[in-house]
Amino acid sequence: MNYRHEFHAGNFADVLKHVFLTRILLYLQRKDKPFRYIDTHAGAGLYDLDGPEAARSNEARDGIGRLLDAPDLGAAAELLEPYLAAVRATGAPNLYPGSPVIAQKFLRASDKAIFCEMLPEAAKGLRRSLGRDYRVKTVEIDGYQGLKAFTPPPERRGMALIDPPYERRDEYERIFDTLGAALDRWAGGIFMIWQPVKEPEVVESFCRAVALAAPGALRIDFQVETPAPGKPLSRTGLVIVNPPYVLEEEAQIILPALTRILARGPGAEFSLEHLGGEKVPSS
Repeated sequence: MNYRHEFHAGNFADVLKHVFLTRILLYLQRKDKPFRYIDTHAGAGLYDLDGPEAARSNEARDGIGRLLDAPDLGAAAELLEPYLAAVRATGAPNLYPGSPVIAQKFLRASDKAIFCEMLPEAAKGLRRSLGRDYRVKTVEIDGYQGLKAFTPPPERRGMALIDPPYERRDEYERIFDTLGAALDRWAGGIFMIWQPVKEPEVVESFCRAVALAAPGALRIDFQVETPAPGKPLSRTGLVIVNPPYVLEEEAQIILPALTRILARGPGAEFSLEHLGGEKVPSS
């Protein structure tokens, strides 16, 4: 599967991923101690939603567009507002921020971030998007090699987002091997893995493996309509290793709101599960 972000920026999968990225970064801010954010597949940083790629798919309309226009976010309003504020600050509705630009907005003076981007043109765009900022560094390196090279961070606190384009058939194997090596060096780090669920059996196999390697990881599965051949992506997921203790409770509030607002048709639903344990009730 090839997932080119220019075509999908701001879609429902981005919304899910970036909402929970924001919640984790806010959790890390609760302590005075500095933290480090590592992004393995950083991308260009900012995406023009009026550009040819995004306009062709128009997926942002049913993602961030719906959320920004929603008249009532209900009980999730307070939890969603930091993410929405970060999106608005980048020039929405015409521009959408990638994870590096969102993360940059939640770094304090003492926090640091490393963005791995292997493609020179994308890395150049990312540096331009981030501007001059002593807290951040963009490195032209394969993200899996970068995660190995940059863990454990000096701060010993923080998170890594593993967010590849899923262009290779062995992508899940690379994620699993890299995650295991990173956990060996940084056992207390928070790791968030994003997944586009096109092949459910592959995703299930990966999650079973993570359950053995990192029991207690939180799995979020989210779909906006019943998947069907020929339709655009309708199901996505996150696996969060060492999730903050508040995240499950926040997810119970956030996910019903996102399901209601972003539903494209019948079958819109979500689930929460502790890998190696029981599914979390969705009420």
